Amino acid sequence: LIGALIMTHSDDNGLVLPPNLAPFQVVIVPIYKNDGQLSQINEKAAEIMAKLKALGISVKYDNTDNKKPGWKFAEYELKGVPVRLAMGARDLENGTVEVARRDTLTKETIPVDNIDMYIKELLADIQQNIYKKAYDYRTSVTRPVDSYEAFKVEIEKGGFLLAHWDGTPETEEKIKAETKATIRCIPLEGDKTPGLCMVTGKPSAQRVIFARAY
Repeated sequence: LIGALIMTHSDDNGLVLPPNLAPFQVVIVPIYKNDGQLSQINEKAAEIMAKLKALGISVKYDNTDNKKPGWKFAEYELKGVPVRLAMGARDLENGTVEVARRDTLTKETIPVDNIDMYIKELLADIQQNIYKKAYDYRTSVTRPVDSYEAFKVEIEKGGFLLAHWDGTPETEEKIKAETKATIRCIPLEGDKTPGLCMVTGKPSAQRVIFARAY
């Protein structure tokens, strides 16, 4: 399952973790030039963390001094942390915080007031967006075929094929030997209209999903 999660949701910048599965959902990174600024940011970060934790949101505050903010940004992006907050001296003066979301790689500066509710809604939106992106992609590469001849042509294009199968291991083995495609799953939902096996013409309870393994 972990491998499937990584393959489904990763991009060229690293992991993209759904908030509901992330080890921690938010990371806060301070940006400062001296200990005085850091002390002030620490106080504000503690307030934000308390609000987020009260809503059941897991959060990490990274005020380690052995790595620069830019390095930390790249690290947490690679690890797939759903939301990153960055706070500097100017943010303290303006009462704002920079919010970056991992799924879209977008950033915006928002008022720090009610940041807890904003993050709660943002995490829900990220969860839905990641799911929709994966669902839409799966739908776009899944297509039905009705004949074995069409199956042989379409399987060369990649993706997933929905086809009728008579339920016997012999037929499945024949398909595998001739096309290198195997049954990936038998859908529990969706269209369960019976039909005829594309290979043998025997009765089929429903379409199953075929694909090649790489």
